[in-house]
Amino acid sequence: MIITRAQGFAGKLARALGALIILAHPLPGTASEHAPLPDENADDWTLRKQVDNIRIYTMDQVNSGFQAFKAVAELDVPPENLMAVMINPESCKEWVHNCTESFAFGQGTFYDRYAYSVNDMPWPVTDRDYVLRIRTRGDASTGEIVMNLNAVPGMRAELSSRVRVDRSDTLYRLTPDGVGTRMVWVQHTDPNGALPGWLVNNLLIDIPVKSIQALEAVAKEQKYQDHRLEWTDDGNLKAVTPTEH
Repeated sequence: MIITRAQGFAGKLARALGALIILAHPLPGTASEHAPLPDENADDWTLRKQVDNIRIYTMDQVNSGFQAFKAVAELDVPPENLMAVMINPESCKEWVHNCTESFAFGQGTFYDRYAYSVNDMPWPVTDRDYVLRIRTRGDASTGEIVMNLNAVPGMRAELSSRVRVDRSDTLYRLTPDGVGTRMVWVQHTDPNGALPGWLVNNLLIDIPVKSIQALEAVAKEQKYQDHRLEWTDDGNLKAVTPTEH
């Protein structure tokens, strides 16, 4: 029984540590001072796993013990469904593993907004929290939507009960593909605290797969149906709104 409990805790801890890498959920600041995200089309990506419609790649990063990852997925939902999820400031809890709190704050706009989120960690590891700036843009001529998420830790006061993640950069690219969507997700995060890079790097494979699978399922729920993308006269995405019946 002691071994079983220890193994169970180790598994929970491992999943939670891995989830730290992906909690940078869409919701938007200034560019990070550390190295930028690697180019999604660079030759240095290494394919690590393919599960059905999802492929996961990783790449070492200069001056970091934590790798960047790239997920490429063909999703059976249109971009407007996915964007209906993405603009919901509380949807992090619906599809990002171990996200237990998420909300928007500040005087943001559709194009540039801020969010706070929390990653629950099993005792004795301290919970991590994120302050994120999310910037969104879209091109009506191609239907492509890009979201950039950057950690801006100084935008909210820190809590003694949580460790603030101060280096995290994410890119989401959604491209219409028939009746579905091709999703590219690139991310690099340096979680604060004494977390072993080798352990987190080993978890970069399965956690994004599970999150994308959850995202696809959530985007098919009734509350995220019947939305449309609104474009400006010059072809820029300006809103995602429910369709009037």
